[in-house]
Amino acid sequence: MKLFEEISNPREIRRKLGLNQHDFWSKVGVTQSGGSRYESGRNMPRPVRELVRLVHIEHIDLTKIRKDDLAVAALLKSQDPERYKSLKKAAKAK
Repeated sequence: MKLFEEISNPREIRRKLGLNQHDFWSKVGVTQSGGSRYESGRNMPRPVRELVRLVHIEHIDLTKIRKDDLAVAALLKSQDPERYKSLKKAAKAK
């Protein structure tokens, strides 16, 4: 799945993972009732779509990401883009 790609059926993703609405949506900071609306066809904002993709498709644990980690990654990307690409590729290969 590409970055910012439309997620057409979050209910299907949730069911495949065997999660109830509360457990699925709370991991991305959305209430159960808000998630229910998205599952019923309401458009998800881009940030919510990306969080669903990161957490439930890419299996990234957001509780382990720290602000400093993001700052270091941004600095590396801006100051040494080739090394950043190399590290990113190596991380995907694991």
